[in-house]
Amino acid sequence: MGLLNKIFKGSSHKISWGQHHGKNADDGFWNEPSSSWGVQSDSENEDIDHAIALSLSEEQNKGKEIDNKSYEEEDEQLARALQESLNAGSPPHYNGSIYRPLPFFFPSGFRICAGCKREIGHGRYLSCMGTVWHPECFRCHACDQPISDYEFSMHENFPYHKSCYRELYHPKCDVCKQFIPTNRSGLVEYRAHPFWMQKYCPSHERDGTPRCCSCERMEPRDTKYVTLDDGRKLCLECLNSAIMDNSECQPLYLDIQEFYEGLNMKVEQQIPLLLVERQALNEAREGEKNGHHDVSETRGLCLSEEQIVTRILRRPIIGPGYRIMDIITGPYRLVRQCDVTAILVLYGLPRLLTGSILAHEMMHAWLRLKGFRALSPVVEEGICQVLAHMWLDSEIISGTGTNVASSSSSSSSSTSSKKGPRSQFERKLGEFFKHQIESDTSSAYGDGFRAGNQAVLRYGLRRTLDHIKYTGTFPY
Repeated sequence: MGLLNKIFKGSSHKISWGQHHGKNADDGFWNEPSSSWGVQSDSENEDIDHAIALSLSEEQNKGKEIDNKSYEEEDEQLARALQESLNAGSPPHYNGSIYRPLPFFFPSGFRICAGCKREIGHGRYLSCMGTVWHPECFRCHACDQPISDYEFSMHENFPYHKSCYRELYHPKCDVCKQFIPTNRSGLVEYRAHPFWMQKYCPSHERDGTPRCCSCERMEPRDTKYVTLDDGRKLCLECLNSAIMDNSECQPLYLDIQEFYEGLNMKVEQQIPLLLVERQALNEAREGEKNGHHDVSETRGLCLSEEQIVTRILRRPIIGPGYRIMDIITGPYRLVRQCDVTAILVLYGLPRLLTGSILAHEMMHAWLRLKGFRALSPVVEEGICQVLAHMWLDSEIISGTGTNVASSSSSSSSSTSSKKGPRSQFERKLGEFFKHQIESDTSSAYGDGFRAGNQAVLRYGLRRTLDHIKYTGTFPY
């Protein structure tokens, strides 16, 4: 299953509004927006101071006296304000540009702070976000402390300390729990699972971070996955409903049989079901003359040949380091009494995944026992995936485990009482397994499912199966 590449992108201006601009393509960018603030520039202070000095000199040379004392007091206040501004230093530089405050002093009474709405008067002030502020009034929207840095960040028209903005909005890795680093272009890039939307640093795809063999989520650093004997990893949520031995799988096998009966597709022969390890499954696949196996990892098989298969006899235990230990196995000789000798399913998978695999393999058995011959991989694997999808759908809809197809069966009430209600995670897991079937990109399992599902939705399951038996193709 493909993963999504995500890169966030924002716009950077003199005054940044801090909005995120996502992209629908596989790649996007995110750039932390920044803005800057400053005090009155030295060059402007010097120009005004020089003009006032010339004006005072001319007045003294002419020997004129100013009778209005209010003008003299205002000049003295303005001179003091200019001197304070000269002591404030030069404004900051950002990306080659100088961020200046307003280029003049407002007359007294017209300079209103955007924070406290009071008059600023003469002296230092900040010019940012298109208005002016007392330095103590320009505060971070997150921590409510004054912003005294030369740069600040904007989000939804509110200012933030760069550190506060990073803590709130900079994406963190769900695996290492650290801020996702920027790439060479200064942009934040991460990977995301297309269903769970677990986001993580791209480096975790190369550093050996394991994935759960069931739900495909990466193992977080603060969580320990269980290690099965064949090296597969299983998260604790999937472990909660995992089926580990043959006896645990038998009730589920009965559920699948009842599901097929509810569809008027009863399998008459008693077909052995064996829960096996990965190695035994691969060996059995090699010994099978016929069959379609174009997936990266085989999880189930419908066998037609006589073989000796090693099955799991007793549920293993979890030992130190979350490792599965003490697996007890034994040989099982398959005898050919019909066109199907056994159904094998990989052990250690959650109940819903095990059930969907079993429903898929049961359809292979039904097709062979009903005389469907020489079907193409697209048609056979496709219709088997349709049945697996239908079973998952019935389990999710029922909520309590009573499948829709067998709801009228006399034994359905006793079956549902054994399974109990679904947990929220198990329902989500069922949706994920459906999503896996629907989004499969292979020709046989993916394209075959989509063609078969469309035919069943249009013509019904029975007419679709009749068409397949006589033509070897899906009806269109």
